[in-house]
Amino acid sequence: MTTAVAVQYRFYAAQVVGARRVGASLMRVTLGGPELADFAGGGRDQSVSLFLPHPGQPEPVLPVAAGDDWFGAYRAMDPDVRAVMRSYTIREQRPELSEVDIDFVSHGDTGPASRWARHALPGDRVVLLGPAVHDNRSVCFRPPVDTDSVLLVADETALPAAAGILAWLPPDTRVRAWIEVPDAADIQRLPSAARAEVTWIVRGGTAAGSTLLVDAVRAARLPEGTPYAWIAGESSMVRAVRRHLVAERGLDRRRVTFSGYWRRGASEEDLRAEAAAAAV
Repeated sequence: MTTAVAVQYRFYAAQVVGARRVGASLMRVTLGGPELADFAGGGRDQSVSLFLPHPGQPEPVLPVAAGDDWFGAYRAMDPDVRAVMRSYTIREQRPELSEVDIDFVSHGDTGPASRWARHALPGDRVVLLGPAVHDNRSVCFRPPVDTDSVLLVADETALPAAAGILAWLPPDTRVRAWIEVPDAADIQRLPSAARAEVTWIVRGGTAAGSTLLVDAVRAARLPEGTPYAWIAGESSMVRAVRRHLVAERGLDRRRVTFSGYWRRGASEEDLRAEAAAAAV
């Protein structure tokens, strides 16, 4: 499936190359295929829409030749038939092999994407809606040119994005990062040429979306100068950290990029429906 959705994006047919656990809470699935040779990832927090089949389907079911109105045609399909759609960050891309890695937070079989990743086998087919150009709107980490330090705040859902940002940053960039994970076994090595100080917060039995991250940032001494902040993860956490940085630390709100990757008690379908209703 190679239909162009817009100049910046297109559909890519792919299949599972391999899957492995990379922590107590994360599964890494490697996707490959000839079409991914043209996948124009922009690095950093590059996101894609991933389409998965329902159990029993050999491949994701998507509208045929829907063109630029693919989403309307997709929404009109039977939810029990149309592909499961989820948003993910590219953890790593290997253009020379036509491969990308996507990390899934494991919830057992309680959600369709987690269930799919847990049982993924080589050859399983998926479709990605991803970038056709490197400089695309799905890369949100964009520090202003006068940035002299970077602040990163993420939970486990944003860990792949934070890792991509750290790998992309130029040498000697000053970075303070706070990353919350459910288990100490989720702590990873995050290669970077930047001068990065990473604080890992293991929440254990504390509920996701708690105040652990905002409390850690509030207690920290932040770099002086003109920092740029990037915050991603559970929505209430993201709002709390942004509010602290802007209202209590005096950061220019234009120098804070924030994204609620998920919200307690809401599915991705709920969030997309809310966004569609707000747009109308």
